[in-house]
Amino acid sequence: MQLVMGERPETTGLAPAIVTLESEEKPVFTRRKITYLSERGDDVPAYLLIPKTLKRRAPAMLCLHQTIKTGKDEPVGLEGNANLHYAKELAERGYVCIVPDYPYLGENEFDPYQHGYVSCTMKGIVNHMRAVDVLQSLSEVDPTRIGSIGHSLGGHNTLFVAAFDQRVKAMVTSCGFTSMRKYDNGNLAGWAGKRYMPRIAGQYGNDPVLMPFDFPHILVALAPRPLFINAPLHDSNFEVSGVRDCVDAAMPVYDTVFRAKERLVAIYPDAGHEFPPRIRAAAYEFLDKWLK
Repeated sequence: MQLVMGERPETTGLAPAIVTLESEEKPVFTRRKITYLSERGDDVPAYLLIPKTLKRRAPAMLCLHQTIKTGKDEPVGLEGNANLHYAKELAERGYVCIVPDYPYLGENEFDPYQHGYVSCTMKGIVNHMRAVDVLQSLSEVDPTRIGSIGHSLGGHNTLFVAAFDQRVKAMVTSCGFTSMRKYDNGNLAGWAGKRYMPRIAGQYGNDPVLMPFDFPHILVALAPRPLFINAPLHDSNFEVSGVRDCVDAAMPVYDTVFRAKERLVAIYPDAGHEFPPRIRAAAYEFLDKWLK
């Protein structure tokens, strides 16, 4: 992955340096608008949702937004599609949630390429690992029970951060990937834009055959950690048979190697590029099973 995304820079030893900009009391949780230090010179805008009824350290979720101008506002329920308010819904279920803005979206104006990155994807991984640092620093959070959830852009960013960070103990990815061979009939130009990995075009010719990694490799790397996949039958972004190929590649590792077949769950609803209520409910029950 680092051949395509660039080397991951070292950020250990830096305090999260959380700054609370504003705080609002909601019926069952407190919503704080914060920044946290990702690396020197970059304070990432984020929301932190903390349930009010916690009696002990709680599980926590890294909640990653889709490609939307308002960024973090959608998962917390302030903007956008009600079916993507998963941070709000998880906070109402008792999870502490952090919701950062991805570069170029929301209030995140940091330009990774002006700071030595060769991909926005790697900058996202760094920011999201630092968000896990933030969660682990909170007295309300059980540092051993942290998961990640996301739709579309957030769906693949959940897989990317989990591949690099073993502290992410359970994952939910909605409409987040397909095999590269079946993405846009094998043309990876959509993965090579500035929000993603320009080397896919520059060094690998947008050709899945030349790529050093594919999504089956990522799913295998996540085993045996619990992974829930929402892959609608009519997702125009991520072709469903390519998702099935990835799951078919990973399942023998989950099942035969780790005896953990129940930890890899894929659901294929009759829907488009969506995260329907019934599927979200199943995803939340999955997270409850493994993190609560």
